[in-house]
Amino acid sequence: MEAVNLDMNSRFKQYREEYPVFFYDGFKLAAKEGFIQIRFDFTIDGLCEFHPEIKIATGNLRLLNAFASAEARDIVFALGMTEAVSYWKCVCPPRVVVRCGVLSEQDKLWWKKLWYNGLAELFYMNGIETDFETFVEIENDFTPAAEAGIDSGVKTGSFNSSGLNIIPVGGGKDSIVTLELLRELSDKNLCFTMNDQLARTESALLAGYKEESIIKTFRTIDNELLQRNAEGFLNGHTPLSAIIAFLSLYCAYIVGAENVVLSNESSANEVNISGTEINHQYSKSYEFENDFRDYVKRNFGSGINYFSLLRAFNELQIAKQFAAFKEYLPVFRSCNAGSKKNVWCCKCAKCLYVYIIISPYFERDKMMEAFGCDMLAKQELQKDFDGLVGFSNEKPFECIGTVEEVCCALEMTAKRYIANGIELPFLLKNYMKNQKNDYGRNQAELLSEFNEENNIPEKFKKYVMEMYRYVSRTD
Repeated sequence: MEAVNLDMNSRFKQYREEYPVFFYDGFKLAAKEGFIQIRFDFTIDGLCEFHPEIKIATGNLRLLNAFASAEARDIVFALGMTEAVSYWKCVCPPRVVVRCGVLSEQDKLWWKKLWYNGLAELFYMNGIETDFETFVEIENDFTPAAEAGIDSGVKTGSFNSSGLNIIPVGGGKDSIVTLELLRELSDKNLCFTMNDQLARTESALLAGYKEESIIKTFRTIDNELLQRNAEGFLNGHTPLSAIIAFLSLYCAYIVGAENVVLSNESSANEVNISGTEINHQYSKSYEFENDFRDYVKRNFGSGINYFSLLRAFNELQIAKQFAAFKEYLPVFRSCNAGSKKNVWCCKCAKCLYVYIIISPYFERDKMMEAFGCDMLAKQELQKDFDGLVGFSNEKPFECIGTVEEVCCALEMTAKRYIANGIELPFLLKNYMKNQKNDYGRNQAELLSEFNEENNIPEKFKKYVMEMYRYVSRTD
């Protein structure tokens, strides 16, 4: 069936009537030669089935815990709950029936919160009117194997530890900073990537890791969903970082890692739309990090620690630290549109933002060489620019820093350009002419910030404090 010609909110209501139930039917774990395969089974009754897959390359890994143990299956079940939202969203059925695992009432509320906040951008962008109480009900239709008289293995509660740390690497400046901060622990670290891209591998290699030290995972979207998207069914942003959270946790479990070390900054907590709680980066926020840690503690016995090493810092501080590792400038990438070709597209808000936030710390010619353009000369990006600097109340829906950090970076760059006799490019000149705040005058204050709301373990704090001593200097 093709999508009808109605506005999105009307479609939302019609789809929910026509397709009232989404089923999470099950998942399968299989060990193949050189990889572990995970397959999920979802059904929207009357529409189609979905069977997305994830593969984890294991030829370079030493597995200390059984890939399909009861503990492992619990994590994979939860991973399926994060995957499910991407398929549920095409028609947003009011009921989700889980047929392959048990969820407590507390767990149901946990998932409902993640789905609602993780889809807030989708609802906003499509003009969908809904609320937390009514957008979905999660139900169980599952009999645990033990109660059904089936011997499916007993949870041991044991966890064979390798003492390793897993560092998710996205190819951007943040994970590069984490790799460098923890360089002296490199023999205890494994990198983690999802859907391997050149910038991710090159970042890890430049940080001193070998290919054998990278856990490579590959997530495939079911073609049925791509077809629904092409037909005009509901589509939009989902909490991808939550998928990375559970997938990296599963990988940590099978290799016996004790820590999953994220690179999410304090700036990820800021909303995109003033006066709302809509946050493109919700599943990178401190709130989600705490919720995830609680879920892990409540449901899994491994005790793997999930935290962000950079939570104490803002984006301006991370940019300054990143600039100390200048060899990464030609290698790193953060552009979603250009990721498959390993380029900066130079047409999107993310390219513009990254260019701005690191511009105080790199020479202009080096920046233009790395990006292939001067992003601050892009007149066609005025609308995105206005959102970044607070001239409008809608920040671009990208993983970006705060308005204050952006404005401060721009004024630092303008000051340096002027001192060096460089003519201000269009967007920067326009900003200096029209800015009505004093954000840019807070350089010393921003660079000396330290966010105490973090979960950084004691043994990692020395690396954080080394960074703080460097970035807080204003000489």
